[in-house]
Amino acid sequence: MTYTKRSDGRKMDELRPIQARVGVIPNADGSALFATGNTVAIASVYGPKELHPANKRKPDRALIRCEYNMLPFSVSERARPGPNRRSKEIGMITENALSAVVDLKKFPQSVIDVQILILQADAGTRCAGINAAAMALAHAGIPMREMVSSVSIGKIDDKIVTDITKEEEDWEEGDGATDIPFTLTSRTNECTHLQLDGKIPTNKFKNAIDAAVDACKKIHEIQVRALKGEIINENEKKK
Repeated sequence: MTYTKRSDGRKMDELRPIQARVGVIPNADGSALFATGNTVAIASVYGPKELHPANKRKPDRALIRCEYNMLPFSVSERARPGPNRRSKEIGMITENALSAVVDLKKFPQSVIDVQILILQADAGTRCAGINAAAMALAHAGIPMREMVSSVSIGKIDDKIVTDITKEEEDWEEGDGATDIPFTLTSRTNECTHLQLDGKIPTNKFKNAIDAAVDACKKIHEIQVRALKGEIINENEKKK
């Protein structure tokens, strides 16, 4: 059986309906919600503030410290609460993706804490978390050279698909599915995060890059609109 049609009716290069807004956590210095389909992420930013313990401080720049967690009810089978190996790995990936664009030298010896919570999970959680975190940093007024936007591109059999779902991620027929999360900068299209779960030929990988660039441009436009105060809910268009 080959993959010819997406079960949710989307085109191969189409994003899921997006929700986005800022200011969702009043007590944070900056916060944002970013949802794509049934995947929902909230990010909050605290700082910059003095880093403790002192021996971890960098004399010439700040550090971004990211905590990523999936809430127990975010998946169909209840997730174990608290950090685990996967959440720590995604936290480190997110720190690197964001550190590439934040002007950390403006805040020596400081830390910027970023907390990401996944409220619902249907694949693409790390990408949704990065999108929410970038918005939250901008909402907090943290200087950034440019924004970052993130999307998961899949290869299912010989098809390149944008913003894959859990059902697509688990596709096992034919050549199976490959998942490639990308994070790209908004102005220069530089890659600050790339992972590959599966196999993909070189020519298809080039197609995946092109798909990621196109998708991230669309996501960035939505991030900017939300930062200007608009509440984005593309699900309303479906009604």
